[in-house]
Amino acid sequence: MLFTAENVLLVGSILLFVSIVVGKTGYRFGVPTLLLFLVVGMLFGSDGLGIQFHNAKEAQFIGMVALSIILFSGGMDTKFADIKPILGPGILLSTCGVLLTALFTGLFIWWLSGMSWTNIHFPLTISILLAATMSSTDSASVFAILRSQKMNLKHNLRPMLELESGSNDPMAYMLTIVMIQLSLSTSGSGWGHILGMFAVQFMVGAGAGYLLGKLAILMLNRLNIDNQALYPILLLSFVFFTFSITDLLHGNGYLAVYIAGMMVGNHRIMYRKEIYTFMDGLTWLFQIIMFLCLGLLVNPHEMLEVAAVALLIGVFMIVVGRPVSVWLCLLPFGRRITGRSRLFVSWVGLRGAVPIIFATYPVVHQVPGADAIFNIVFFITIVSLVVQGTTVSRMARRLGLSMPLEQTGNAFGVELPEEIDSDLRDMTVTAELLSRGATLKELNLPKGTLVMIVKRGEEYLIPNGTLRLQLGDKLLLISEKNK
Repeated sequence: MLFTAENVLLVGSILLFVSIVVGKTGYRFGVPTLLLFLVVGMLFGSDGLGIQFHNAKEAQFIGMVALSIILFSGGMDTKFADIKPILGPGILLSTCGVLLTALFTGLFIWWLSGMSWTNIHFPLTISILLAATMSSTDSASVFAILRSQKMNLKHNLRPMLELESGSNDPMAYMLTIVMIQLSLSTSGSGWGHILGMFAVQFMVGAGAGYLLGKLAILMLNRLNIDNQALYPILLLSFVFFTFSITDLLHGNGYLAVYIAGMMVGNHRIMYRKEIYTFMDGLTWLFQIIMFLCLGLLVNPHEMLEVAAVALLIGVFMIVVGRPVSVWLCLLPFGRRITGRSRLFVSWVGLRGAVPIIFATYPVVHQVPGADAIFNIVFFITIVSLVVQGTTVSRMARRLGLSMPLEQTGNAFGVELPEEIDSDLRDMTVTAELLSRGATLKELNLPKGTLVMIVKRGEEYLIPNGTLRLQLGDKLLLISEKNK
C-alpha cells in the first residue's frame, strides 16, 4: 500500500487506534508501550501488511519534530529543586558518559569487524559512528517508563535519570554528525575544528534555550488573548521557533528546546494546567507517530541478516559499555552515590527512537554501510526495550531503591490557578474527628482554612455550618499557603 492523499488519514487513524489498544493491553504485562508502537509499525510495514514507507529523510523530519516536543515537555517536568543536588552527576553522564559509551562500544564493533565469521567489516570511523548513533539514553523511553509506571526512587535517582536522558541527546547528535563528516572526508578535519564545533553547538544551544525560554514566559504572561485555548498553541510555536532559530545559529536545537522547557516549567505562567494537558497529549501523539514511522521504515528480513552481530553489540553495551562509562563518570562523587544506585543507573540505559532517528543520518548522507548501521541500531533498540524496559521497576525493587509514591493533588481532582495563593488538600472524616462533634463548625479547623465541598460516596454536598458529617466523608480544604 502506498501513502497517498486519499488513504493517509484512513491508514493513520487505524495505526493510531491499534497502537493505543495494543499499548493499553501490553502495559498490564509490563511491556513498554513504546516498544509495542514500534512493533505495530513493523507489522503494518513492507514485510507485514504491505505499507510502503522507505523515505529516511521524511522519517528524520518526523523524528526531529517529535523530539523537539518530547524534550520540551520533559524539560517542563524537570524541576530545578529536584535536579540541583544531582546536577554534577547528571551533566557528567550526559556528556562524558555518552562519549565513553561511544568510544568503548565503537572499539568493540571495530574488533568484531576484524573477525572472519562476522558479516560486518567496518573501519574504525564507521565503527565509532555506529556506536555514536546509540550512545545516548532515549528520553522518550525513559520519561515514558518512569512516569507511566509512577516510579519513586531513592537518592534522587529519578531526576538524575530524567536529566541525563533529556540532556544527552545533543552530545550523541554532535558525535554522530562529526563521525559522518570524518567518514566522508578525504582530507580529514583537525581536532581544533571539531572541538570548536562542539563548543559552539553547546554554548549557542544553552544560551538560545535560556533566552527564548525567558521570552516564552514573558509572552505567555503578557499577551492578553481572549481565547485561553490559544495559549498552548502559542507555546508550541515557541518550541519550533527555538529549535529552528538555534539550528540556524549553528547551535544545538535539541539542547535549546530542553532548556527552554525547563525555564517555562519552573516559572509561573498563565493557564499552566491547560498547557500541561495539551503538551502531555501532544507528546504522546508524536511519540506514537515517531515509533510507528520508524517501525514502517525498517525491513525486518534485512534486520535479521545482522541479528547475530547486533545481539553481541547490544549485550556488550548493556553489560560492559554503559556500566563502565557510568562508573567512571560517577567516580568523582565517591560515596555520595551508592554502588546499587550506579548499577541501577547503568541498567536504565534505554535505547529507543532517538538512536534509530540518528541512524537515519548516515543513510541520508550515503555513508558506506549505512543500511547495515540502521538495521543494527534498530535490532539493538528492540533488545534494549525488551530486556531493560520490561525490568526497570523489578530491578529497582531488587536493589532496594524503590519507595512508596508520595500522594499528590487531592481526591476531588480540583486544581487552583497559580495566581491564587492558596493550597488545596483533602481530609477523610475519622471516628476521632467525629468524637469532637458531627458538624463543620465543631471541627475547629485552623485559622484561614475552609471546607469547599464534601464528598459522601458518589454524592457531593455543599457545606454549611450545620451539615452533619458521617464516617468516611471526604472534605476538600482550602487554606492560605505557608509563607
